[in-house]
Amino acid sequence: MRSIKAILGDRETIVVARSASVTDAARLMAIHHIGALPVLESERLVGIFTERDVLTRIVAAGRNPDSTTVGDVMSTDLIVGDVAESYEVCLARMRQAHVRHLLALQDGRLAGIVSMRDVLAADVDEKAEELTMLNAYVHYIPAHMQTRTARP
Repeated sequence: MRSIKAILGDRETIVVARSASVTDAARLMAIHHIGALPVLESERLVGIFTERDVLTRIVAAGRNPDSTTVGDVMSTDLIVGDVAESYEVCLARMRQAHVRHLLALQDGRLAGIVSMRDVLAADVDEKAEELTMLNAYVHYIPAHMQTRTARP
């Protein structure tokens, strides 16, 4: 069973400061093709800023993204997991909380962020491996039971 650490690999975690403008955070997400940013104050994790925050708390609310800081609109009810946990545990936690991003911690510090897509891809890979092994087991014919063709 793959751990969150295995899913994270060695990819860089893109973060944003609480004091950054929403415009700057949105640009950062666009440049890196990501849908969420962990929010740090100094080195302490204080929130998460997502595309949904932009949509609901900025656009729908009619707020100015240039003058609104990430800290004003970020989500502070954080859904976290430890890097040693299995992806299945984290997937269940994400489903229960109805979130698409999980902040991964190691020794209480931010180690990365995984998306629902990352976790589901790991699940699909693991299920494909299981299916391959089950097919091999079902179709295995022991050598002593194999029929031999007669040679002319």
